[in-house]
Amino acid sequence: MRLSNGAEVIIKPCRQEDAEEIHAMQTEAFKELLEKYQDYDANPGNESIEKVEARLKQDFTFYYFICIGQQKAGAVRIVDKKESGKNKRISPIFVLPEFQGKGIAQKAIRLCEEIHGNDDWELDTILQERGNCHLYEKMGYRQTGKTKVINDRLTLTFYEKRGTDRT
Repeated sequence: MRLSNGAEVIIKPCRQEDAEEIHAMQTEAFKELLEKYQDYDANPGNESIEKVEARLKQDFTFYYFICIGQQKAGAVRIVDKKESGKNKRISPIFVLPEFQGKGIAQKAIRLCEEIHGNDDWELDTILQERGNCHLYEKMGYRQTGKTKVINDRLTLTFYEKRGTDRT
């Protein structure tokens, strides 16, 4: 998938050996939100490298680097329990600050949907971050009505994207 400037967005599967790089990128990408909302228990930017390593070992977790050509711009984790009948989950997706606002996350999500199937997805995001909410809504995700207050600054809102044959 290409950006408006012609640059190609691709996703590359991550391996266990990539844990340190994923962790460093995740910390950088979420730093501003962590400082803004001070959600130290919930923010991926405050997670330990051990948590990233543990997720990489899960047989239902798929991490992908989000690349512009060969340059790594972020990463996304997909939870896909395949036969379980549960929704697939995006948790987390992040783009490094210097690459944000260019449509990269949208293209990466589309690529993940092509790999894992277009239907039955879920995610959560910060309700106060209207840009994030707009991104997911324009991609067909709908708020479920469920929210979770993290602190007096931040509320998570939950989204899902159903198949066309579901009501």
